[in-house]
Amino acid sequence: MLPGSIQITGEALSGAEIKDICDSLKENSVRLLSVRGCQLSDRDFGRVCRGVAESHSLAQLNLNLGVVSTIGRTKQLADALKANRSLQTLFLHGSPLLDAGLVTLNGALSTHPSLVSLDLGDCMLGDEAVRLICGMLPPDGAKSGLKELTLSANPAVSTQGWARLAIAVAHSSQLRVLNLDYNPLGDSFHVILHALSVMPSLFLCGQVFLDMVENYPTSLRVLVLAENDISPELQQQISDLLSEGEEEEDKDGEAHGRLVTPREKPGTRHCVLYLNTTMILAGDSL
Repeated sequence: MLPGSIQITGEALSGAEIKDICDSLKENSVRLLSVRGCQLSDRDFGRVCRGVAESHSLAQLNLNLGVVSTIGRTKQLADALKANRSLQTLFLHGSPLLDAGLVTLNGALSTHPSLVSLDLGDCMLGDEAVRLICGMLPPDGAKSGLKELTLSANPAVSTQGWARLAIAVAHSSQLRVLNLDYNPLGDSFHVILHALSVMPSLFLCGQVFLDMVENYPTSLRVLVLAENDISPELQQQISDLLSEGEEEEDKDGEAHGRLVTPREKPGTRHCVLYLNTTMILAGDSL
């Protein structure tokens, strides 16, 4: 276990354990708290949330696998996040939030000044939740905006919902990593991925959305699309476009009077796409 961390998995937490967790949070001695898959009473969950609210040291909170199991707990978590200012990473993977849960959390998540990584995989989300998530992406004043987002295994999101997300990412996002694996996207995801040739880190929508977003570079570096039934043809198309983007960057460097060598290219220009079992890499190895 790392210094300043509490990590417990799949256990029924006793009152004494909850007290130790809450005391550590209030003493600002914990940076990482993980109780993934643990069972605790509603009363004890409320105590933990109050500890999160008071903590100035907590940077990572893992409540994966059903810890946030009711709308009541969702409200308690939202209240805690509104008071907390230190949290950078929040894991809620496998929580039955539904769109209503995201509505409850939205105010706290969208205004949190430090939150940069959010895992909402397998949370039974739909288009309304994606609409709210899009509002969390751009920076706003003291808020830096999300840099890593996981929406894996949310099959209720429609093609229109994914298109909305694509436009948000392309338009004003600081996002570096986007995980969309285990969603039934199939080759319809060409609506979201197209024409990476503008620059290696530019993700654009397909033919319908191309004119709308082709002039908005995004910071996205890693896109995970495993288990989405992407055809080999589309995989090859994406790979070719990434390669063209690398070539374009080379030409831009030469046009400005110097040759951009692979070692000189900044790491922010590299893109990795995970498609089914295939990894497509543009640029130097990461």
